[in-house]
Amino acid sequence: MHQVSRRHEKRSGGRAGAVALLLAGAMALTACGSGDSDSGSKRELSSDTRNGQGSTGGGQPAPDAVAPEKGRSAAPTGDSGDESKLDVAPPDYLSTFALDVDTASYGYARRTLGDGMLPSPEEVRPEEFVNSFRQGYERPKGPGFSVNVDGARIGSGKGGGTGASDWSLLRVGLATEAAPSTAERPPAALTFVVDISGSMAETGRLDLVRKSLNILTDELRDDDSISLVTFSDEAETRLPMTRLKGNRNRIKDAVEEMQPAQSTNVEAGITLGYEESVEGHRKGATNRVVLLSDALANTGDTNADGILEKIDSARREYGITLFGVGVGSDYGDAFMEQLTNKGDGNTTYVGDEEQARKVFVDQLPAHLEIRARDAKAQVAFDRKNVKQFRLIGYENRKVADEDFRDDSVDGGEVGPGHTVTALYAVRLREGASGTVAKATVRWLDPKTRKAQEETGTATTGAIDGSLWGGGSDRLQVAAVAAYFADHLRGGDLPGAPGLGELASRAAGLAEATEDSSVTKLAKAIGQADRLKGGSGTDEEREPGEGEIG
Repeated sequence: MHQVSRRHEKRSGGRAGAVALLLAGAMALTACGSGDSDSGSKRELSSDTRNGQGSTGGGQPAPDAVAPEKGRSAAPTGDSGDESKLDVAPPDYLSTFALDVDTASYGYARRTLGDGMLPSPEEVRPEEFVNSFRQGYERPKGPGFSVNVDGARIGSGKGGGTGASDWSLLRVGLATEAAPSTAERPPAALTFVVDISGSMAETGRLDLVRKSLNILTDELRDDDSISLVTFSDEAETRLPMTRLKGNRNRIKDAVEEMQPAQSTNVEAGITLGYEESVEGHRKGATNRVVLLSDALANTGDTNADGILEKIDSARREYGITLFGVGVGSDYGDAFMEQLTNKGDGNTTYVGDEEQARKVFVDQLPAHLEIRARDAKAQVAFDRKNVKQFRLIGYENRKVADEDFRDDSVDGGEVGPGHTVTALYAVRLREGASGTVAKATVRWLDPKTRKAQEETGTATTGAIDGSLWGGGSDRLQVAAVAAYFADHLRGGDLPGAPGLGELASRAAGLAEATEDSSVTKLAKAIGQADRLKGGSGTDEEREPGEGEIG
């Protein structure tokens, strides 16, 4: 038997003491905030407010900005005395959020629809639907982000001025440099934390995890390393940090020996996983904890904040990030997302062997590095031209406007080759002309922790075409994904086509793009339409808010 077995409660005295000292620093580090941020590196962007534009390039926002649930309204120029003389954008014109590259919500929705059920509205996150598809953005030639801002008119809706005719879809697209080849990336030190609780016995859970890890073991390089921790009611180390070279069979043996056990103590698993990652930490390598679970925690601490507080110093001092891979037809999606958001990582969902191969062969090895830490975006809308706007999704990734340049406030972690898309429904004023919005992305360099920013701007000319009029295929795919998510959670986005029309548009886009993922989107929309008893001829819905301003 090749495994090294070690119970979480029974560690050697010397190692336990070292780990205790390490973990004891968590509270002190938390109280100090982010000591790595460099205020001297904060680069202010030029303000257009003095010229009457009413927006800054992400600017220094005013405090107490609040976004109404149904979208923000923008008062016309001159409605507020000397407001146009301020050097900051009024809070109504700012939208700030942490970047998110998660896709689990869409993957789990597809699995649920395939099982003949509609996903719960609270499990539908539109940004994860949109970010599941390629966008075709221009990428930067080097570190950092490219900022792409475009859009299109949604089209005529019934109801005249209160319909969709004066609404547009604005797309803010952020992209990092393409991922390096497998040979060019730094070595990886991966600690896999695997749920072997009783619920993982269901087909498509632990058996799929075994297949996934065996696939990855074949794909990783000789100088990469793996450790394996399992948990049920307790956590156990099955394999200490081990180089792949000469040990692939040993690793596969440890993987195959995993069998379902009892309860789901995620706290014990993650705590031991981080201890193993710290002990096996490799300088100059990408050190990451990968949690594979149905995330149905029922033993130990079941609160994401409480779990991650226990490993806070390891997470911060060693820069160890948490990648979550969800499995199972009954899946704790919200809990997994909370864990990875707070663990400086991201999450995805694997429903079958094809998806497992995509995640563990196509994505994980190439995207192991972190290119940007605590990344946030802020979009400043021009009050002369914009009457209302609404960010589609990102509800649990919102950041207070005044915290955009506070580098102690958590953002999102983004790797090489990633894209992040945010869609806004934007209502333009009559006769609008000129700047619509300026988007700024701010992030910390993962090595130096220095803050950097990039911006992009959209004018009325950039969003003047028709959304469905033969413009950008990729913009249309993003729109279909967003409208689909909105339908599933009972939303009321302006100009939303019925599910039948969305399925038809997705099928046409799949043919135009020759993209199999868009074909699967069309299938999922068709399944949802049938489950809702739709005829495929739904009329466009009206927006949920009245005319303001």
